[in-house]
Amino acid sequence: MLRLIPRAPAKVSVQDLQDRLGASGFDVHQRSIQRDLKELEQVFPLVIDARDKPYGWSWHRDGASFDLPGLGIPEALMLNMVDQHMQNHLPPATLDALRPYFKTASQALANATGSANSNNWLNKIRSVVPMQPLLAPIVDETSQRVVYQALMHEQQLKLTYRKRDAAVATVYDGVHPLAVVQRGKLIYLVCRLAGRVGERMLPLHRVVAAEMLADAAHIDADFSIDEYIRSGAFGFGKGGDLKLEAIFTRACGEHLFETPLSADQTLHLLDDDHLSLVATVSDSKALVWWLLGLGDGVEVLTPIGLRQQMKETTQRMASMYQ
Repeated sequence: MLRLIPRAPAKVSVQDLQDRLGASGFDVHQRSIQRDLKELEQVFPLVIDARDKPYGWSWHRDGASFDLPGLGIPEALMLNMVDQHMQNHLPPATLDALRPYFKTASQALANATGSANSNNWLNKIRSVVPMQPLLAPIVDETSQRVVYQALMHEQQLKLTYRKRDAAVATVYDGVHPLAVVQRGKLIYLVCRLAGRVGERMLPLHRVVAAEMLADAAHIDADFSIDEYIRSGAFGFGKGGDLKLEAIFTRACGEHLFETPLSADQTLHLLDDDHLSLVATVSDSKALVWWLLGLGDGVEVLTPIGLRQQMKETTQRMASMYQ
């Protein structure tokens, strides 16, 4: 019977429960069902909606899930890590449906005893980014939910968007959502704006309000988020590739033997202290930031435009520190 009770706001009447139990081979009177529900209510997060007849029973919206067999430690670990790392990658309806399981998973791990060494796994594994850590901006949860729903259902959006340092927010009345991409601590909505050509990237933390419209979003069949990312958009690039030739100190470039810049990369020793690299990479600001971050551990040879950019930047830096 517990399996037949839906999670709020859905509900089921005693009559429906009797019919469904009967169809499963359980011949039971309604009075017995009512009595059992009252007793189970003391143990499980069950609620009754008595506003209208027939009254309806539900699992509490935020109550821990109940399933048979019980949730094992491996499943609990998996759900706990999904809860920690996938919040921004799941549609709202899916996230709502999983929250009770996340709660149950946390309880299962907290109650694990004996030889359940997996209980300590979450304290033994971490993921760190190879750069200066930054705090995530605050995203309006209601707006994020609306944006994700519109993306899932391919509906247009009306967004109230505050540009950086703008005193007054801008209203976009015809936003066609294409994808959501998380880059570091920032979440971007990739979209097209009515009356404008090309894709735009809108950071979600700048969305003040969002409304899903009744009109369907216009999505080109040939749009691919993977191709869009490969174009260098999220490296804030100009588009296209360049052939990078550079000399690295061994200390700064040796990791490229194991984590190459590209599939066509060639890397070899010049002497005991220097490496020569040739690789095809995206022409982007991210590339320049990475090269500058290596300081005097790299010298760009070609392309000439990139070498000149590095030279001018380092000269300005040197003048600042004189």
